[in-house]
Amino acid sequence: MCSKSKETIKKSASRNIRFIRAAISIVKAIRITPYSCKYSKRIYTQYQLLVLILFKDYRNQHYRDFIEDVEDMESVQEELDLSVVPHFTTLQKFFCRIKTLYLRYAFRKTLNLFYFNDDPIPITAIDSSGFTSGYSSHYYSARTGKIRKHFLKTSISVDTDQKVITGFIASKSRVHDTRHAVRLLRQCHKIRRSECYVMDRGYDSEAIHRQIREDLHADSIIPIRSWNNIVVGGIYRQEMALHFDDARYRRRQLVENKFSVLKRKFSGDLKARRFSVQLKEIATKMIICNIHTFLQFLVIEVFYRAEIFENSIEMV
Repeated sequence: MCSKSKETIKKSASRNIRFIRAAISIVKAIRITPYSCKYSKRIYTQYQLLVLILFKDYRNQHYRDFIEDVEDMESVQEELDLSVVPHFTTLQKFFCRIKTLYLRYAFRKTLNLFYFNDDPIPITAIDSSGFTSGYSSHYYSARTGKIRKHFLKTSISVDTDQKVITGFIASKSRVHDTRHAVRLLRQCHKIRRSECYVMDRGYDSEAIHRQIREDLHADSIIPIRSWNNIVVGGIYRQEMALHFDDARYRRRQLVENKFSVLKRKFSGDLKARRFSVQLKEIATKMIICNIHTFLQFLVIEVFYRAEIFENSIEMV
């Protein structure tokens, strides 16, 4: 039992170090200034604080518990070159202060972990879901009769081959899927061009088809909505009714799988009260989800290389 527990501790420690190293490379790539202003105390750099924020969300912990754990992680402190572990309020204030633009840059840099050329993505899937925004407990809501939870609608685009998030957008209020899709299509196509976009029937719109076909010069696969088996007009919608590509459309389920990973591993709840900070929380979730996907690929690749190496030795 002791040996198994030691192995588990070693695996978790190595997993933490791999994430820290990947996060450091991403954060340094965005070229954020070391200190926020010339009057800074210069105890911690913005690099260190941002990596700690990502590491906290990766471990899905609250600020207090996270800092208590970091104080016992000497290897993490060495990787970040921390002489003193910051107070949890230091991280809170830094996260409220940092611009969302830097997190957007960091998200784009995560794509460099997967792509090394300008080849287009074969199929991109788009879908939306909600992240719970509520800072009151269920007990408080039951006693007061005030339900203080609502959802931030979030749409993402996913490369169905690499299983990586290529774009995201969030809104405070519930909006129609097509309104999100118009902006998200421009965003993800600008970051990484795709040959085909697949969506569910909630995105069925001639305008969406036209944007994908004529503006983005890609294929669109969206099931049509019909009333009494009568197809409403539209050249591209009628084309979907006559010639629908089921094989490529099945790839759409991978975007739902990505939402499942996001909420299971990194929580579907948002802790912040202000909408501007909630957007930052969503951005960090997208960043760490891509890093997590990269680390999974890395472990699988190393495992198979080791297996091939062992097999070659046995043959010799």
